Amino acid sequence: MQGLTISPIAAGALPPECEALRAEVRAFLAGAMADIPPARRCRNWSGADPAFSRKLGERGWIGMTWPKRYGGHERTSLERYVVLEEMLAAGAPVGAHWIADRQSGPLLMRYAPDTLAPRIVPRIARGEAFFCIGMSEPDSGSDLASIRTRADRRVDGRGDGWVINGRKVWTSGAHRAHYMIALVRTEGRGDNRHGGMSQFLVDMKTPGLTVRPIVNQLGEHDFNEVTFDDVFVPAENLIGSEGEGWQQVGAELAFERSGPERYLSSSQLLLEMLDAADAADPRHAVALGRVVAQYGTLRQMSLGVAGMLSRGENPALAAALVKDQGALVEQAMPDLANDLFGGRVEPGSTLDQTMRYTTLAVPSFSLRGGTREILRGMIAKGMDLR
Repeated sequence: MQGLTISPIAAGALPPECEALRAEVRAFLAGAMADIPPARRCRNWSGADPAFSRKLGERGWIGMTWPKRYGGHERTSLERYVVLEEMLAAGAPVGAHWIADRQSGPLLMRYAPDTLAPRIVPRIARGEAFFCIGMSEPDSGSDLASIRTRADRRVDGRGDGWVINGRKVWTSGAHRAHYMIALVRTEGRGDNRHGGMSQFLVDMKTPGLTVRPIVNQLGEHDFNEVTFDDVFVPAENLIGSEGEGWQQVGAELAFERSGPERYLSSSQLLLEMLDAADAADPRHAVALGRVVAQYGTLRQMSLGVAGMLSRGENPALAAALVKDQGALVEQAMPDLANDLFGGRVEPGSTLDQTMRYTTLAVPSFSLRGGTREILRGMIAKGMDLR
């Protein structure tokens, strides 16, 4: 169309500094991950290695967009996107710092800029402080507004603060986290079911806090149940304003749903299928070509979210769309692999191991970060369809 201008980002091209950074990251990963087999890379951003996280911190690849006064590096959201994309494509073990870098650091800088952030956030940027998120609770399902864990203001021998009692469940990485950001009730439920909630920074070594493992169907320990039994939290660990927890969580979840991890979690299986594909088999060409095209579309959508973040816009609706559609592609990957290669895969081969792992892992992809039903409700509401 005459006069139509397409931005380079919309066309898939990134600025030169981004592509130079991509080459730097690839060179680093080629050496750092030379001995990590595909079967371990399948864990993608769920795999955790604190030593690897510290290496990334030394290179300035954590907290990339954050202000320098918080230990950040004031680089662009698109540069950060390139690092995330390369780490995910390589199956790098970034899980230790992932939550802190993605959402906990930005939350503290926004809602506790002069109290908690100066003390905690620089440690995140160095790859030394790991976080977990205390949102979900037993018997609450996807209804986050129904949480019952409670914090009561109290002054006693421990000082001025809050005492928390209750339980959180499905808490990823709680067993290796230094801190939790917990959403709890500080007031009773009134007419506004989203009111009366607040967020606290909780030191995971606090007396009365117990972490119990939940082993998933892969036999791995990533999830946990966390019990609060009169856990004392200092008053200064209140994040933001009392009673504003629901609004703060909304901003936090936008970060959680906005990255390329929401469609690249099955990328190792795709790479193995491409390596094993028969160039003379049209079924392979058509089926895998379709998946690659879907990846390309999702990447464009995800880059659009990164662009929104770089402009300071709210990406909540766009991020929900990427997360919903990305999960569909990710979860379809094992069925595709079985259809194309089932019965012809050598037992114990990298393709076999990757297929087995991904088949057991994909059911969780439409649960974490918000269930499909919750996301589609958000999308419908955002589009004025309900």
